[in-house]
Amino acid sequence: MRIDLITIVVDDYDRAIEFFTGPLGFELVEDSPSFTDDGRPKRWVTVRPPGAETGVLLARADGERQTAAIGEQVAGRVGFFLRVDDFDAAHERMTAAGVEFVRPPRTEDYGKVAVFLDISGNRWDLLGPA
Repeated sequence: MRIDLITIVVDDYDRAIEFFTGPLGFELVEDSPSFTDDGRPKRWVTVRPPGAETGVLLARADGERQTAAIGEQVAGRVGFFLRVDDFDAAHERMTAAGVEFVRPPRTEDYGKVAVFLDISGNRWDLLGPA
């Protein structure tokens, strides 16, 4: 048993793909045409960090309720965690690419951590060894 995908609600597929594959360095796994339950066109877009098994489904908001959830999927808490081997290099690359860090790097017992926002405004921990 394993978790295959998690979903992040976004307002635009292409901007989300650019963010995840650019500043975050994820791989685009799939970008296929699809349809909503009532037959309207949408896309099935998945990304994941290189070498990872678990990916992210980038789901464009459909309707007022989903639009309201953009950036608030976990009620303002850190809900996603990106572990890297070289924290300093990843932080520097992401900062240079315009990723917004809302908490500066700090060292904890478990390693280095800094909080950043994704394209939708969700909070992520960037984690690495101390």
